[in-house]
Amino acid sequence: MAERVRFPSTTGPALAGLLDVPDGEVRGWGVFSHGFTLGKESPAAARICKGLAAEGIGMLRFDNLGLGDSEGDWGDGSFTHKVADTVRAAAFMVERGCPVDLLVGHSFGGAAALAAADEVPGLKALVSIAAPVEPGHVEHHYDALVDRVLAEGEAEWLVGGRALTLRRAFVEDVRRADLRAHIREIGVPLLVMHSPTDATVDISNAGDIFRAAPHPRSFVSLEGSDHLLTAPGQARRAARIISAWAHQYLDAD
Repeated sequence: MAERVRFPSTTGPALAGLLDVPDGEVRGWGVFSHGFTLGKESPAAARICKGLAAEGIGMLRFDNLGLGDSEGDWGDGSFTHKVADTVRAAAFMVERGCPVDLLVGHSFGGAAALAAADEVPGLKALVSIAAPVEPGHVEHHYDALVDRVLAEGEAEWLVGGRALTLRRAFVEDVRRADLRAHIREIGVPLLVMHSPTDATVDISNAGDIFRAAPHPRSFVSLEGSDHLLTAPGQARRAARIISAWAHQYLDAD
């Protein structure tokens, strides 16, 4: 069962989300941070959250600024905004009486989850899936536009049939982001998940994240998976692994 919700972003426009609620006993609650220009309905977000809900972990997945059903302009966002809105999503869950135990992020959203973790009160466990160790890795998606954006301030960027506005502030914000400093200060158990056949974000990123993070930390290889976890069974498999790994932390009390 998925409940449609809305909550204000840190910059004002409302963000649209889906709360996947377990049918039976609730073991815990979590927030999912989606990939770069994806959304709450992307295969990784939807299938992992539904899978975790089936395992008793209710999950909030939401569209970032200007994507999917959310208000605002994607071009007004940045990595800093994505991190802040991930923290805001966790605060929204607290307001509903469902404090967040688990934070999961995929790809660029995995980087955001790593940066946001220390700002989520009461968090018990953190998962990064196919995350880059440097948020600036996303620049390869729009490298042909970078010079124009820096010179003119913005440029139209066609992504999956949509026209997004890429602005200088976004490019500069991503370049400034220092994720390693956040990773070294993570204060909750971390699960790093990555596929050795990921052709978008190389698995070496997972090694860098794992080495930088303090214990307790774990690594699971999602062999056979692509970056977006689109093939049948890949995302659901990831959900089952996350559920089993998080069990001891969710039941710690």
